[in-house]
Amino acid sequence: AARILRRSPGMTMNFKRYFTRVLHRLQKGPGYTYKELLVWYCDNTNTHGPKRIIKEGPKKKVIWFFLTLLFASLVFWQWGILIDTYLSYSVSSSLSIGFKTMKFPAVTVCNASPYKYSKVRHLLKELDALTEAALERILQSKHGNAISAPPLNSSETVSQRLDLKLWNQIPLVLIDESDPDYPVIIDLFETDQSGSGTQANNSSPALSNRTSDEKRHRVAVKLCHHKDTPECIYWNFTSAAQAVTEWYILQSTSILSQVPLQERMKMGYQPEDMILACLFGAEPCSYRNFTQIYHPDHGNCYIFNWGMDEEALISSNPGAEFGLKLILDISQQDYIPYLTSTAGARLMLHEQKSFPFLKDQGIYAMSGTETSIGVLVDELERMGYPYSDCTMNGSDVPVKNLYNEYNTSYSIQACLRSCFQAQMFENCGCGHYLFPLPEGVNYCNSEDDPDWAYCYSSLRSSIRHRQFCIDSCKETCNDTQYKMTISMADWPSEASE
Repeated sequence: AARILRRSPGMTMNFKRYFTRVLHRLQKGPGYTYKELLVWYCDNTNTHGPKRIIKEGPKKKVIWFFLTLLFASLVFWQWGILIDTYLSYSVSSSLSIGFKTMKFPAVTVCNASPYKYSKVRHLLKELDALTEAALERILQSKHGNAISAPPLNSSETVSQRLDLKLWNQIPLVLIDESDPDYPVIIDLFETDQSGSGTQANNSSPALSNRTSDEKRHRVAVKLCHHKDTPECIYWNFTSAAQAVTEWYILQSTSILSQVPLQERMKMGYQPEDMILACLFGAEPCSYRNFTQIYHPDHGNCYIFNWGMDEEALISSNPGAEFGLKLILDISQQDYIPYLTSTAGARLMLHEQKSFPFLKDQGIYAMSGTETSIGVLVDELERMGYPYSDCTMNGSDVPVKNLYNEYNTSYSIQACLRSCFQAQMFENCGCGHYLFPLPEGVNYCNSEDDPDWAYCYSSLRSSIRHRQFCIDSCKETCNDTQYKMTISMADWPSEASE
């Protein structure tokens, strides 16, 4: 049988009295009540205020009471500041400026055009014909001519000249905003069976009946969602050139995403053709000293001093004579005409073993010039939790880093892109061509995923999805930033040429 012991209230009271008597005996206090203890404390303390509150006359008691209360409040206030300062984990910043021997940064070089047009012409042949015809239609509308004007005077003629399969997937439209309340949406080739080429809200005159002074056009990309409830959105542009370029990028992305990686690399600029001469300090180098990677935006890119297989090079002296010198041939006569409007080389300086995100941090070197780049290095070291919400290597970030396949270090750019690709797969069922793929996922293309462009556009403009990735990713605790100053001169000069 179990014995249950219960403590009676009387036992608790007896213990409390016993403890109080022991405390008074130790302190030699005069009584047992709180008032007696307070008087005894004021009478025997070394602090002047409480003693005079007890022994002085009424007026002095009041004065001493307020003085004691004032300075006691100041003491507690200072204690509060001290504790709050400690719990805030504030740090002091130290700044030192000077020159020292350090690692030379990794240098990534890419061509502004990702592919040679001669190598991808067969893949983009139909797209280029569509683009040329679309530009002709846009120019006709800008000059006040009817859209149905010759030489493309009917949809039958267009169908004979062009393969409209690509066009029907993601068409370009004109939005006539002469009447803001009733805009007219017209498919450039009038192939849309859902009302393209007719009046929006059926209350505005035909486009071909207006004079050029009355017309105010916007060129837009029409993106449609066909699943469940069909829905279309219009991606508007104020510049027709920009609209056609973005439309061309969407279409070419869909086409090239179906080409194997090794084939795409063969279509790009090869190192022996692009890197004509190389010199680091007084030592000659060549394209063999560069590591080749494939960058979705710029095709084949080449990294000098990446530090993957060998020790990073050391820079011990300032000045251009001790840096890297390159002569590059960008072969802009072989650029893709509608994809790239910029001629030059894309450059980026970054840390060893880090992936180069040229779209964010890269710079252009103009063709026909000698570009000199001076570098100022900022090394930033942040203290981790609880001082700041940063990460040392990304292991505590709830986003799988898709750039680990390159064996590169963690960066917030890699995290944000990995997060977007994960959301792209979750919402659209495929991955975007510009980012690495998770395991078991295929790149989006218009044949297998007809709604991918609509889904991608909606996801990219979603503030909620963007904020989710920003909240999930963290800055690195240790970061090196390269601030560059750039100067240019014509090269070669007329005399030397």
